Amino acid sequence: MKRLLMALSAVVQVVAPAAQAGSVNTLSPAAQDLVGGEAMVVDIREPSEWRDTGVLPNAVLLPYRDADSFLAAIGPQLKPGQPIALICRSGRRSAAAAAAIAARTDHPVVDVAGGMGRLMREGYRPSPCPSC
Repeated sequence: MKRLLMALSAVVQVVAPAAQAGSVNTLSPAAQDLVGGEAMVVDIREPSEWRDTGVLPNAVLLPYRDADSFLAAIGPQLKPGQPIALICRSGRRSAAAAAAIAARTDHPVVDVAGGMGRLMREGYRPSPCPSC
């Protein structure tokens, strides 16, 4: 677990300075790079997907509908300048959501390329959904 936290810290430190308002970084991290650290990891899949395949242990579970309601929901939890890392099943929804969110916030936005599907193909086994 300590190795996982250190890996995410390194990824966030590399990603965050390059991200600017209105821009999206695409990242293909290993699963351990998404657990812990500075970024708020948000799983934007639907509850049935969380239940069927599991979740990253520290992810905020929030289905994506539109950028404004998304930012209203997570905004109070965000620290100033905290990166937002979005993950979905395959990377398509998170890419579209990241572009819309980046246009409306000054937080760095990271699209996790390949989504949970890629992480699982690489051998990661998600945790059961605690709220499903």
